[in-house]
Amino acid sequence: MVKAADLLAEAARTGIACPPVRTLFDEGDLEAAYGVQQLGVRRDLDSGRRIVGRKIGLTSPAVQRQLGVDQPDFGALFADMAVPDGGEVPAGRLLQPKVEAEVALVLGRDLPDRECTVVDVLRAVDFALPALEIVDSRVRGWDISLVDTVADNASCGLYGLGATPVPLTRIDLRTVTMAMTRGGATVSEGSGADCLGSPLNAAVWLASALAERGDPLRAGDLVLTGALGPMVPARPGDVFEATISDLGSVRVAFATDGTDTGGTETDVTEGDTQ
Repeated sequence: MVKAADLLAEAARTGIACPPVRTLFDEGDLEAAYGVQQLGVRRDLDSGRRIVGRKIGLTSPAVQRQLGVDQPDFGALFADMAVPDGGEVPAGRLLQPKVEAEVALVLGRDLPDRECTVVDVLRAVDFALPALEIVDSRVRGWDISLVDTVADNASCGLYGLGATPVPLTRIDLRTVTMAMTRGGATVSEGSGADCLGSPLNAAVWLASALAERGDPLRAGDLVLTGALGPMVPARPGDVFEATISDLGSVRVAFATDGTDTGGTETDVTEGDTQ
C-alpha cells in the first residue's frame, strides 16, 4: 500500500501522471485500495491540509457496469480544493481535469448510524448548493479500474460551489434538471434521478458506509453527491457553468497561460460520470 500511495503522491507533486496502481495489490481488493487512500489522507492531514467533507463517485449505473461494481465510492474533500464561484483554476494546478455538475449538501447534524435512512439525511441537511466538481486522475491517461480511483482519493481534484443556499423543504432533488455549458455551448445534461435515483440516495449510501468504517459524516461537512450527467474534459481557456433547476448556477474558468492543464486526450463520453 505504501508504494501505491508514494506513486500517487509523487504524481501529484511533480505533475507527471503515474502508471495504474492496481498491479501493486491483489486484483479487485477494494479494502486495500481504501487503505491506500487513507494513507494518503493521513499524510495530507499531517502536512496541514484540512478535511471539509466527502465526495461520492461512481453514482452512474452505466459506469458501475463498465467497472463491474454495484456500489459507488468516496473520497475526502480538503479546504484547499475549493474554487470560488466565478473563479479560475490556475494553469498546471491539475494533471488531466474533467468537469461534472452535481448537487452539494451541507450538513447541520451528524449522521452516525450505520443504517442511515432518507429521513435521517433530510433532517441532517442544512442546505443544498449547485456544484461543479473538477475531477482529476494521477493515473496516466485515466487508465483506471475501481481500485485505482479509490486509491487515488476517488479521483478528487477541485470543486466550485454556488453562493445561494437552498433548504431541502424548497426542492425535490430527484426531479431537478441540470445543464452544463462550456464556452456557452451545452456539453452535459442530466437530472437528479441520474444520480442513484436521487442525490439523497447517494448521501444515504455515503453516510452508512462512513459510519460502518467508524468515520461518520459530521455537522458542517460538505457532501458532493455525484454527477448528474457526463463529465467533460477541461482545457486551458475553458469556462464551465452549470445550472440546476431550483438551485441556481455555478461557474468556473481555467487559466490560459502557463502549463497546459490537460484534458485534451478525450472528449465527452456518453455515460462517463464519476
